[in-house]
Amino acid sequence: MSPQKNQLICDFTGGAVLHRFRFGGGRGQALPKAVGLKNGKTPSVVDATAGLGRDAFLLASLGSQVTLIERSPQMYEILKDGLDRALEAGGDVAEVVERMTLLSGDAKDLLPKLNPEVVLVDPMHPPRKKSALVKNEMRLIRKIVGEDLDVLELMQVALKTAQNRVVLKWPMRADSLAGLQACSHQITGKSTRYDVFMKLD
Repeated sequence: MSPQKNQLICDFTGGAVLHRFRFGGGRGQALPKAVGLKNGKTPSVVDATAGLGRDAFLLASLGSQVTLIERSPQMYEILKDGLDRALEAGGDVAEVVERMTLLSGDAKDLLPKLNPEVVLVDPMHPPRKKSALVKNEMRLIRKIVGEDLDVLELMQVALKTAQNRVVLKWPMRADSLAGLQACSHQITGKSTRYDVFMKLD
């Protein structure tokens, strides 16, 4: 199925997602390091803002069991379609998707029931300068999910429920989220940073 200009699809079997799976930097990438995929440890992760599931797929490809939460009914159906097609395709991509569990609902309500080890939060950010293709895709996503105005509340729930850590995916040069405690450390990429909040015993 080829995407139309104004059609948003989720595809784990081709394009950039598959290329990253085949040729990415493994656990040395910023996101895996941020969630704690190192020293032989493979924590389970709850992706509280699943979107198109790309970060969840990356983590699942490295061995994590990942629970994806999506509260937009339309985005949930788009993501479910992508996961179903990946399973039907079989092979190593299907093996990755089998480690991904998709839930429909608000993460603020679901997280306390899941007892998560690690929580990843990637809220809808202000538009960034990207290629026309990515900007168009982000425009379509934004049209579906809107603005994440409750991200502070979501982070507070995540910090209460996570056993090990909470990771906030945030634009590299953006100010820290107002009202949120200081993070333990940061892992930085090219245009994105991961603010890591470790839970203290």
